[in-house]
Amino acid sequence: MESSIQVGVNGPAVWVRVAGRGSFLNSGGLKEFGRAMVNKGYREFVFDLQDCEMMDSTFMGTMAGMALRLKELGQGRLHVIRCGERSHELLSGLGLDQIFEIQANGAAAPQCRLLEKDGAASEPETQKREQTGTMLAAHEALCEAAPENLTRFKDVLEYLKHDLHQESPAK
Repeated sequence: MESSIQVGVNGPAVWVRVAGRGSFLNSGGLKEFGRAMVNKGYREFVFDLQDCEMMDSTFMGTMAGMALRLKELGQGRLHVIRCGERSHELLSGLGLDQIFEIQANGAAAPQCRLLEKDGAASEPETQKREQTGTMLAAHEALCEAAPENLTRFKDVLEYLKHDLHQESPAK
């Protein structure tokens, strides 16, 4: 199954439907979309995971970053609906059930549009740097959400920080 993220707005809520894999490959676009919607005043985010096959730590960290931003603003909530057992295990295993409202059922997402990947024309070096930055921010959010995650992701954080601060080769 090809991975896709569809997004839509229904009243005061932003809906995000994940099909296939939620991974570092589609986390950057999700992060930018979430930031834009918060800046427009939206405070309720609903993630529909019925068709989500798998999520990596970067994707879950991106979700955590969105939830932490809402908490920082003092309003809003990130809801996860139609969450299968495996997705629930992944989220609760990282302590994210403490900052998300997770339900096994829920209403289907309204009509949504495909979240387009911006910046496809940017330089490969810029894309890699942006992706590394997204991955670092996501893992930092996981550690902020549940401090016990620091021991899990300590090496990942060090590697990403090192990778991000490497000098780019001279052209």
